[in-house]
Amino acid sequence: MPLINESHDSLPYIDADPSASARQRAQQLINVELSPEHTSTLHPSIPPAPESQFSPLIQQELERKATGAPLTGGIDLTRYEAPEQPGENSNLDEWRRALRKAYMSSSHLSKRHENLTLLDENGKNAWLIGNSQLEYILHGLEKELAETKESAEEVNKQRKLAQEARYGELSSLEDTWKRGVGAILDVELASEGIRMQILEHRRQAAQQQAR
Repeated sequence: MPLINESHDSLPYIDADPSASARQRAQQLINVELSPEHTSTLHPSIPPAPESQFSPLIQQELERKATGAPLTGGIDLTRYEAPEQPGENSNLDEWRRALRKAYMSSSHLSKRHENLTLLDENGKNAWLIGNSQLEYILHGLEKELAETKESAEEVNKQRKLAQEARYGELSSLEDTWKRGVGAILDVELASEGIRMQILEHRRQAAQQQAR
């Protein structure tokens, strides 16, 4: 949804295109209303971006990536590796540690095999269902967009037909207005001419009386 709702109630289907000088004048008027920082600052209607809130661990990782430092710490993957068999002279504690590592590795591989089996059995269906839902949403949006475009085109078509139907009337009114203005100017010019003649006659009569 747009931040600013705009409605163009009348499109110039029958009006003449503005001249280059008129466009330049209109642009100058627009520039007067714009602030000097309009190219570098957001519009007041645009809300500020929300501040990011990361956990300390995420923030630490972001700072590490920003500085290009190598990754340290994390999960010790060696516990999942196959343990080496203790030597013949190893004591009981070493054999116990080796047995514990072997048990951990066996448990990890067993759970991994179980998860992969479940993924192979159910993952495909879940993926297909997800795709089907996304396609349904996409088709709904495309249908809504097509209906909106069709509605806008119909409105513009009706507006164009209405304006073209009134083109003759508007042209006649404009011609009548031009003739009326011209007649008023002619009357004013004639009145000014008569006034100048009256003043000239008065001047001549005053000169004759003075003699």
